[in-house]
Amino acid sequence: MIETATLRFLKRLAKNNNREWFQSNKKSFIAANDNVTALTGYLIGEIGKFDPAVSALEPKGCVFRIYRDIRFSKDKSPYKTNLGAYIAPGGRKSMQPGYYIHVQPGQCFIAAGKYNPDAGELLKIRNSISGNSKEFLGIVEKRSFWEKFGVLHGDRLSRPPKGFSQDSPAIEYLKLRSFTVFCEYNKDTLITSKEFPKTIVRDLNAMFPLVDYLRRVLS
Repeated sequence: MIETATLRFLKRLAKNNNREWFQSNKKSFIAANDNVTALTGYLIGEIGKFDPAVSALEPKGCVFRIYRDIRFSKDKSPYKTNLGAYIAPGGRKSMQPGYYIHVQPGQCFIAAGKYNPDAGELLKIRNSISGNSKEFLGIVEKRSFWEKFGVLHGDRLSRPPKGFSQDSPAIEYLKLRSFTVFCEYNKDTLITSKEFPKTIVRDLNAMFPLVDYLRRVLS
């Protein structure tokens, strides 16, 4: 579970995003990071039951660093104000479809799928959807999936991509540039509850058919 102290640290960091404060509170950061790493380890074990491709991952290889790359940013704040992990074959640096966990006070969420595929990957996904729209629509428009997650998230074209018919039953999906679903948990009392890890696992399990589809298409 996410500890109340983890959210407290992130709230304080948001108000004191500088190296002096961070160094003075390094122990609190380590405890918060360890907390999210432990949650990631639990999730890997549970996700591995329905997605064996991630079962052997090391939690530390999935948790993102808190340090921001500020070289090309106008915002010179040195630290992220969230902690997160990406669970996919290869860990946080993987480009494979997988699961993202975002821990932030009042803004916790999970996501799954493929974010910003490159041009070659995007064409593969679009060709697969176009060639067998029934299979894809059977996943993303299944009643239980739709009621829980709604539309797929991501930037989309205003017109059909070149080479694809306007008449395709999946035309709105062919316009997408990312293929992800989200689930938000905005109440800190839920995030810090003992039931929260099980809630995440249940929701990630519901996202798995999309992840599995995208992996098969891109493999």
